[in-house]
Amino acid sequence: MGNKQMNNKNTKNTKKKRRKKKTGKKILLIFLFVLLIAGGIFAYKVHRNGGGVSGMLATMIGHDENTKKSLGEFKVLLLGISTDQENVDLTDTIMVASYNPNTQKATLLSIPRDTYTGKNAAKATAYEKINALYNRKHRPDETLKAVNEITGLNIEYYVVIKTEALIKLVDVIDGITFDVPIDMDYDDPTQDLHIHLKAGEQEIDGNKAEQLVRFRHNNDGTSYPEEYGDNDLGRMKTQREFIMQVVRQTAKPGNIFKLGAILDVAKENVFTNIDFNVAKDYIPYIVEFNTENLLTDMLPGTTPDWEKTNGVSVFVYDKMQTKELIEELFYNRDIEETGEITDTQDGNTMNTEKTTATSKSDIVLEVLNGSGNSGNLQKVVNQLKGAGYKVTRTGNTNTTAKTTIINKKDVRETILKNVKDVIGTGTIEASESVSSKVDVTIIIGKDY
Repeated sequence: MGNKQMNNKNTKNTKKKRRKKKTGKKILLIFLFVLLIAGGIFAYKVHRNGGGVSGMLATMIGHDENTKKSLGEFKVLLLGISTDQENVDLTDTIMVASYNPNTQKATLLSIPRDTYTGKNAAKATAYEKINALYNRKHRPDETLKAVNEITGLNIEYYVVIKTEALIKLVDVIDGITFDVPIDMDYDDPTQDLHIHLKAGEQEIDGNKAEQLVRFRHNNDGTSYPEEYGDNDLGRMKTQREFIMQVVRQTAKPGNIFKLGAILDVAKENVFTNIDFNVAKDYIPYIVEFNTENLLTDMLPGTTPDWEKTNGVSVFVYDKMQTKELIEELFYNRDIEETGEITDTQDGNTMNTEKTTATSKSDIVLEVLNGSGNSGNLQKVVNQLKGAGYKVTRTGNTNTTAKTTIINKKDVRETILKNVKDVIGTGTIEASESVSSKVDVTIIIGKDY
């Protein structure tokens, strides 16, 4: 009897195990089915959100296909602060940055640190320079207010970045490849600042990055060439170019594994009034930003003789030119391509007739063919005329490898960048000539 009872017990246990296995399989199948449905729904939402990394990130934070449409242009004031001198924080870099997720276009506008913010330049003091507003009280909101008064932009946010952030970021991503425009040789023992860089394309580490963005002039007083923009003007141009490369090279897919280290750098060396709930809505779309869509320029104005500004060196911005530039950079940028203007205040779009900007029709272009292909000349002329430019002179020149766009009459950088976009290639150079009968000369190279 004992064996029979034992066999019955084993049979019952076996049946129970089978039932458990069947139940376990059912639960697993249901779980997989739910996962399959959830995955399908997620994939569908990713597709509706544009697909790719951008679509996936948008879906993960709860966006739908209408979320991006409701986002307006994001504008922020960037302040670069050096902390080398004890108890003094120097505002070396002041820029307005903007990004529009719907057009995937962005802007960097440099503001000279000596920009005068007072009422009467004839009675100027050093405390009325825009970089002094932060240095005195460490209040970025005062600088923000001054920038809004100068530009007429309703900027809400600021980001203050210590020099250490740039140094550490460049090192975290293992350096930046950059073409240093000139030999740089400068020493300032009071700031423990020593700049020694050779011209040419090279790997820039964190230490060299600080030297690059802080350089104004050499020990012997020489600076960038006049056509590049000497002293502060040259420095701002180099800063904009370097920031473009930092953005481009930081956005490489391989750097996603360094995200933690990048965030640590920001946490230690950056402070801002941007609410994360505001910023996170833009993150899914900015990851696919192409720096070719970045326009850069600087606040227009002059540096008067010292005797006219109370013995203080200040930069006096031109109100009329500033207003025109702001319209061009932040309001009318997409009118020629889309027939729409985005209202940067609320993000809504207004339909307008497709038109050509007045500034384009005023530019006189000369096109010279150095590509070795006779058909390229008419192609370029047609492209430029189709974009609304006026081509008054054409011809042939010696064969050259690269296409060059030469600024001969102080044409704005935004226009030159647009010319480059129209023909699809080109290196922008400055060679101002008062006697020239054209504003811009384009030499077509073999790279066209």
